Amino acid sequence: MNDSRLRRPSAVRTLRVGEMKVSYVPDGAMLLKPAGGPPATADRHWSGYSAYLNDTRRLVANTGGLLVEHGTRALLIDAGFGPRAVPENSDHPDRGAVHGGSLPGNLALLGRSPTDIETVAFTHLHPDHIGWACVDPPLFTRATFVIPKAEWDHCDPEVAALEARTRLVLAGEEVFPGVHAVALPGHTAGHTGFVIASHGVRLLAFGDAMLSSLQIRHPEWSAISDADPDRSELHRRRLIAELLRPDTLGFGIHFADVVFGRVRPDGREAAWHPL
Repeated sequence: MNDSRLRRPSAVRTLRVGEMKVSYVPDGAMLLKPAGGPPATADRHWSGYSAYLNDTRRLVANTGGLLVEHGTRALLIDAGFGPRAVPENSDHPDRGAVHGGSLPGNLALLGRSPTDIETVAFTHLHPDHIGWACVDPPLFTRATFVIPKAEWDHCDPEVAALEARTRLVLAGEEVFPGVHAVALPGHTAGHTGFVIASHGVRLLAFGDAMLSSLQIRHPEWSAISDADPDRSELHRRRLIAELLRPDTLGFGIHFADVVFGRVRPDGREAAWHPL
């Protein structure tokens, strides 16, 4: 693999999952501090993984959404950071600078308008996943917002304003043809992934259950931002077992320029193989 892909944000990327078209829609990028991102321990853990850090020793991550198209219908999973930028705060334990703003333009590159989106489903309600759902005037004027019930029960007042357009879902429910919710709590209480399945192929969109592809190799690595590190690790291990299935692809929204991939055995561990 070209190491430079590990140190840059992803452009638009598209693949087929059976009869579905699935595209990563960039909104912007964020930098994570290695002592606060995975692993949430001393910086020495990164000594063998310098290829993952940029020239300021930050882990490069994306913010954006996953567009799922089924014929004329369209679903968006997560909604980026929105039209704003936040500089690095030296006191913040894990997050560096973050900027968004590119999601509408990248939807247009994919031939879609925000008015085409019938459903926006959220893995969880952190600011880098709900940005464009909270703008005024609204961007997704026709969309229903699908939010995991356990996540909604802990939401901030800013998100509560979306209630009139919100549909609460439980694990196992279908949110769009061929797309089902799967519980992956740990990062937040109601953190949820989505399984996209068509014609014998699956793609698991696992949100922030993993922030770096290194967590495939090291599922014991949690981030400071994980509300329940033990539970997060448990679900990472279960998730990796699912991703090892030969019919299954993965989508890691924060995985730099390797957002789509497969998990394959690598000795006694597993590893991410980007597409």
